[in-house]
Amino acid sequence: MFVRIIDLHASDWQQLMMRRDRLPHALLLCGRQGLGKFDLAVALAASLLCEERRDSGEACGQCLACGWLAQDNHPDLRLLQPQSLAVVGGDAGEEEDPAKAKKLSQQITIDQVRALDDFLHVGTHRHGARVVLLNPAEAMNRATANALLKSLEEPIANTQFILVSSNPHRLLPTIRSRCQTVSVPLPSRAAGTAWLDDAGVADPDDWLALAAGAPVLALALSSSGERSLVDALLAEVSGGAGVDPLASAATLERAIRNEKRPAPLRRLLEWAQKWLFDLLLATEEQPPRYFVRQAALLHDLARETDTRRILAFSRKALQCKAQCEQPVNNRLFLEDFFLGYVRVFRSHRAW
Repeated sequence: MFVRIIDLHASDWQQLMMRRDRLPHALLLCGRQGLGKFDLAVALAASLLCEERRDSGEACGQCLACGWLAQDNHPDLRLLQPQSLAVVGGDAGEEEDPAKAKKLSQQITIDQVRALDDFLHVGTHRHGARVVLLNPAEAMNRATANALLKSLEEPIANTQFILVSSNPHRLLPTIRSRCQTVSVPLPSRAAGTAWLDDAGVADPDDWLALAAGAPVLALALSSSGERSLVDALLAEVSGGAGVDPLASAATLERAIRNEKRPAPLRRLLEWAQKWLFDLLLATEEQPPRYFVRQAALLHDLARETDTRRILAFSRKALQCKAQCEQPVNNRLFLEDFFLGYVRVFRSHRAW
């Protein structure tokens, strides 16, 4: 089901539309990953290029300019993004060909930025706005960012730069200083749940929690098949001190082997880190952030351990995540992980 990103960020959209005719030449949309910043930037670009905007400021979807946008070939729009994103479906979707995506550039290249010269210095096709959209802006190295800087320092009439970033601290200070920052906030839990419900997501509260409150990420996760990996992990870690490390490692190795999406071991470790974070919260009598449905279980397990032991094992989990980027024996890797996990609950015993 199609849902509008504008409904999720209505207040931010209204603020942008109130100053639509006096926007600075460069905007930096920043915020946490999974908020829909890129979709919001695309909606803004469509509004700027549309020739028959609605009263709300949204693109009409019917004019010639909107037709070009729908076909991804508007002559007055340039999208600069890493080549690897060209094989990704949607804002937070799946890699259609993981092997191919891995070989493609993960950065916005200096050649892409240099190619803007001709685009910026010819007249627009419809005598209206011209838009350059960069996503994610932090995917530029220093040389590429410096090449872009000249265009940002010398604004061209009717030209709008929109930079999207989840990690604005990774941008050069000179780039940030030439842009006006628009912080895209985390929507309220009620707003995020309602948006997911409108999108037809079952158990929207659960998915929103698993995505740490980021609705667009939650939507992507809910349709990605990630639940099977999460459930497989939960079935093993829920045993606490009663976990059989060898059996759990064998079970999860099979789950990883059956995964069709890329990097299953790394993703498994990321969910394990989130589980440890919630377990840490439970030792401090705090509610979980990610695994809300398992709140009672987490508090039961927390009675068998303490903050110090969880923090120590969490550091090991960080090292494990770094190691799993290299070729490893999945069974041995998981056995070592679960041997450490069991010690969190019975560190006074020899395993």
